[in-house]
Amino acid sequence: MAMAWRQIFTNTKRAFSIPPQRAISTPGLSRFFSKSSSPYLVKVGIPEFLNGIGKGVEAHVTKLESEIGDFHKLLVTRTLKLKKLGIPCQQRKLILKYAHKYRVGLWRPRAQPVKAS
Repeated sequence: MAMAWRQIFTNTKRAFSIPPQRAISTPGLSRFFSKSSSPYLVKVGIPEFLNGIGKGVEAHVTKLESEIGDFHKLLVTRTLKLKKLGIPCQQRKLILKYAHKYRVGLWRPRAQPVKAS
């Protein structure tokens, strides 16, 4: 009886083992995890960020650069600080929305601005 259990155990162990060549090379997954360059890579500062958002937000570039100064500080700025700087509500919402998307990695400003036709 013990011999039968031993055979079942060794047979199932072989059935579920992964061959060494297959475990090392997975050509199908390399395309999902490649670190290829993207056309959206651009050095991002406050002007590039606000120009990427568009919709009138780029009018506040000088105000935000003088008061906040650093792009990373803009990413963590709260709505009350933007309100004290005199930025209208809809544009504050846009700045905060795109700052969150940028932090999470879902959005980056384009290298070349899109021309309105």
